[in-house]
Amino acid sequence: MAIAAAAVIVPLGLLFFISGLAVNLIQIEVFAEHESFNLMGKEHALVICNHRSDIDWLVGWVLAQRSGCLGSTLAVMKKSSKFLPAGLQRLKDFPRPFWLALFVEGTRFTQAKLLAAQEYATSQGLPVPRNVLIPRTKGFVSAVSHMRSFVPAIYDMTVAIPKSSPSPTMLRLFKGQSSVVHVHVKRRLMKELPETDEAVAQWCKDLFVEKDKLLDKHIAEDTFSDQPLQDIGRPIKSLLVVAFWACLVAYGAYNFLRWSSLLSSWKGIALSAVGLAFVTILMQIMILFSQSERSTPAKVAPGKPKNNSESSDARRDKQQNLDK
Repeated sequence: MAIAAAAVIVPLGLLFFISGLAVNLIQIEVFAEHESFNLMGKEHALVICNHRSDIDWLVGWVLAQRSGCLGSTLAVMKKSSKFLPAGLQRLKDFPRPFWLALFVEGTRFTQAKLLAAQEYATSQGLPVPRNVLIPRTKGFVSAVSHMRSFVPAIYDMTVAIPKSSPSPTMLRLFKGQSSVVHVHVKRRLMKELPETDEAVAQWCKDLFVEKDKLLDKHIAEDTFSDQPLQDIGRPIKSLLVVAFWACLVAYGAYNFLRWSSLLSSWKGIALSAVGLAFVTILMQIMILFSQSERSTPAKVAPGKPKNNSESSDARRDKQQNLDK
């Protein structure tokens, strides 16, 4: 009975403990117009954001939690976007406000991937990016096509790290080290998007050209000065969640050790300590290898003529191997 309880409590507790750490250690400063900010969490929204760090999904998690819609938020990244059409129509009758977040760059930002994107843009006569990657628009076009009738807004989010703060990583969270993240939010009306798929794809690409300029300005000023800073608060509830699940994880681990009699002898205690050290080291290794700096570098094939019969997204996918 004890082992079964521990097997359930420990993984679940770790999940909530990590989310609690994120809520309390990631300080998010939101820059948005008052009207747009007040609507966040009160309406359906399609969210598109640049993919700057290893834990952007946790930044979105915290922002959704502060907006009151964490339970109805879904993030879509990489190849999972191809399965979007199967589930989008089911959201039409969803009873609560939801966010569907798309990372349309398809991968995390690194200097190697930026170089690949710049070489591709140069070969195709496109605007050369400096702070973002070139978006892959198929998932976004599909989402807009299926959701424009019941989702009123697109939240155009741009994430930046101020110069005074280190980039947030999972390893920093586990070490209890905090980070500051700036999030620029611009609410765009879905009804103002063009009608054709090709025009929607171009709209998305143009949006990332705007993001690039916005990030240039942030680098120069170390803030998003075009919109007011909003107070998203830091609720005491998140602190209680961390404390509760930390105690529950410790309780489950203690019951497991007592059930297994590992604490009844010095040999068992030593074995438990070795096992804990091994798991800790393994987790740190996995976290390090998941970081964007260690992800697979981009590879660029020679540029192809513009009049090639393939679509621009297909050519880019072949020229940029931007998988994590």
